[in-house]
Amino acid sequence: MNQESYTCCFTGHRRIPYPHRALLPKLIDGMLDTLISRQVTIFRTGGAMGFDTMVALKILEKREQYPHIRLELILPCRDQASRWDAYNQKAYAYVLARADSVICLHDRYTSGCMLERNRRMVQGSQFCIGYCNTPGGGSAYTLEYAKSHGLRVINIAAMLPPLPDGK
Repeated sequence: MNQESYTCCFTGHRRIPYPHRALLPKLIDGMLDTLISRQVTIFRTGGAMGFDTMVALKILEKREQYPHIRLELILPCRDQASRWDAYNQKAYAYVLARADSVICLHDRYTSGCMLERNRRMVQGSQFCIGYCNTPGGGSAYTLEYAKSHGLRVINIAAMLPPLPDGK
């Protein structure tokens, strides 16, 4: 089997409503165990706040138990966190310092760099796990792009209870 069959990328919303934020860590944990049991060793995120950070932190936690797995960050631009609040910048710095590899596509934000990052994460992956509860936006685009490129796609938002209206 080639390396492509051992790679999973993740995509999801930056803002996660509390009911789901409380349930996602356990769901991500189980998903990672399943993927690792299927010999997935490379896990990719785009380094964004929200779902990407939540997943990256879980991967780093799993790496203590499974030292052969790798966290690969594919960043749209070096300055992606420059306007984030202090809490999210601290989490970003923590993940960035512990990633096994970091690929940065641009020095500064450019039009289209986020979509470029999303397409790059899909390339060479076999699985794409997402958290997407809206029909549009970058996460929805990435899940559809992954499907169109033959990846096994799971949207874990569909595994969670529906959100109350207005949340």
